[in-house]
Amino acid sequence: MQQQGSPLSMIFIFIIFGLIFYFMIYRPQAKRNKAHKQLMAELSKGTKVLTSGGLVGRIVKITPDSDDIVIELNANTQVSIKRNFIVSILPKDQPISDL
Repeated sequence: MQQQGSPLSMIFIFIIFGLIFYFMIYRPQAKRNKAHKQLMAELSKGTKVLTSGGLVGRIVKITPDSDDIVIELNANTQVSIKRNFIVSILPKDQPISDL
């Protein structure tokens, strides 16, 4: 007859897997979300940004009640994008054409 492990050892294994999940998956993702929310709060007209698609431009228009932002890629081109596609803020002293 085969012996079964105690239920306490099974609970211990679930606790270990829960801790691994928390520290390896949940906590780093929560930190990234917090940093992205802070980035979204810092956006203002005139800020140079990089989008997830690789576009670099200057914010021309931010609509507070909408999720859309208009960025200027050059003197003739403006693009409307969703706010969540902005991945970083670039230094102001660097011209857009140098990037």
